[in-house]
Amino acid sequence: MAVYFKNYTKKNYNAVCDFLIELNRNDNSHINWNWARFEWMAEHPEFDKSATDSIGLWLDNERIVGAAIYDMYFGEAFCGAFPEYSDLYPEILDYAYRELKDENGLGVSICDDNTAQIKAAQAPGFVKAEQTETVMSMELDSVLPVELPDGFRFASLDPSKEPYEFQWLLWQGFDHGTDRSAFEQAEEIIPQIRRHFQSSMSVATIDRNGEYAAYCCVWVHPKTDYAYIEPVCTVPHHRGKGLAKAVVYKALNRAKSLGAKKVYVISDTVFYEKLGFHKDRHFTFYWKGVG
Repeated sequence: MAVYFKNYTKKNYNAVCDFLIELNRNDNSHINWNWARFEWMAEHPEFDKSATDSIGLWLDNERIVGAAIYDMYFGEAFCGAFPEYSDLYPEILDYAYRELKDENGLGVSICDDNTAQIKAAQAPGFVKAEQTETVMSMELDSVLPVELPDGFRFASLDPSKEPYEFQWLLWQGFDHGTDRSAFEQAEEIIPQIRRHFQSSMSVATIDRNGEYAAYCCVWVHPKTDYAYIEPVCTVPHHRGKGLAKAVVYKALNRAKSLGAKKVYVISDTVFYEKLGFHKDRHFTFYWKGVG
């Protein structure tokens, strides 16, 4: 059967995750777009769910072999195909530009080592931009030391069961402020239900007053041998106490017990270097404007 195109529907969710898992199985040059990033994004409050039918899929005998997926909003997109279907990449890129651009155009993130995709993007006028992404990684070959300061304890935080606490913690942790009334006016409190979420991988710390102080979620899947971190944060008045390190290491030890041999995170910060991560892959955005 020849490769054919279709637009995404909710029925394709697991198939897209499987495609991203397979895409990164033997070559992590697309690891910045893995199944867990897709899952995290799909239920993120800022994700534009009204446009999901614009996601493009290329199938061969009912198997997804290529995809064009917008990132939160139109204007940035992931484009990828299995190596044996690499000749589809220009078509996927063309579709993404036509259907997923915003008023300024479209940007796609391409691994610096993927010279074929860079050339394919430059051919229709995509140009290298200053925007980049770095993926860091660490081998999970030993149990990591976990230490909490006095007055704190670990807890699992489930955004499907405790959406208010979860969103309030992230609101503070990502520096939106500490005014609870401003948070309540700005945020719609919605339970976030993700298909492969495991509450044991969603680790928080609670202070002696019963308030959540730091958070880390690690994503694992039985079809992979790696874990993915998204997100990590600490509320401002509890920073500098080692809480972020504690929740990350606690979650990674649990991931290791489930079979994860390696962990990835999209970051280039000194924080992760101090935890033992190293820079694994670097991605550069290529942009094409409108007109």
